[in-house]
Amino acid sequence: MPALATRSTSGTTTFHESLSSRLAAEFLTVPPGTVDRCVADVRACTEHLGVEATPEVVERVAREHLLAIVNSAPPPRSPR
Repeated sequence: MPALATRSTSGTTTFHESLSSRLAAEFLTVPPGTVDRCVADVRACTEHLGVEATPEVVERVAREHLLAIVNSAPPPRSPR
């Protein structure tokens, strides 16, 4: 089975890298590789669904996914 998300053109790569960097700076508790994969997956999913993968759409959906990751983390344990 082929990989879900791929980067094929230089313009797309620049868009992907700048968006990943911006979101990684915003979501410091999420590993950069996870942020990068999230952006790539969102872009691939929008294209698969026939939605134009504009930077705004990809950023909005990726941010929602990353917020879900952050908000689903268990609370820190208190020392006993």
